[in-house]
Amino acid sequence: MYTVIGAPQNRTFRVIWMLEELGEPYERVKAGPRSKEVMEHSPLGKVPVLIENGTPITDSTAILTYLADKHGALAASAGTMERAQQDAITHQILDELEGTVWAAARHSFILPEDKRVPDVKPSLKWEFDRNLKKLEQRMKGPFLMGDQFTIADILLTHVLNWAMSAKFPIESDAMQAYAKSMRARDGFQRAVASEKG
Repeated sequence: MYTVIGAPQNRTFRVIWMLEELGEPYERVKAGPRSKEVMEHSPLGKVPVLIENGTPITDSTAILTYLADKHGALAASAGTMERAQQDAITHQILDELEGTVWAAARHSFILPEDKRVPDVKPSLKWEFDRNLKKLEQRMKGPFLMGDQFTIADILLTHVLNWAMSAKFPIESDAMQAYAKSMRARDGFQRAVASEKG
């Protein structure tokens, strides 16, 4: 059984959703960033942390990739052109979409007040919209990679949900419909229940 350390409403959700999609059992320790439970396993104090047989893995994307490779699901096989394309889209999501939402969050409530630059947020929202349109052009089917649900869909859906809660405009009807269909998945709903439980 896996142990997942991380409080609700952050990147821990991605790992919980992945485990629910895989149907793998896990124990959840709801602890926040830089808490004692997290610092024991992650020198950066960031969540989530996945522990398997006493060994921790940090960074949500690294955890998703590990689980996909280990269980042979939700990712193209390592060393294939399909995997390279999936990894490229994964990095596009992290760099061009999550990066802008994260920067806005930092300038809203994370950085010390005297280091925040609130005036940067309209620029970040513009950049997010531009980058989302580029990603939409790469979609190959009902899922990012075509007919197969992958970890890229978990990442994109989580970022879209985060963006919506941060009042980033998502003007694309196709992206709105995509996010709605991802949130309707049974695995997503079970992950939401885990957040609340």
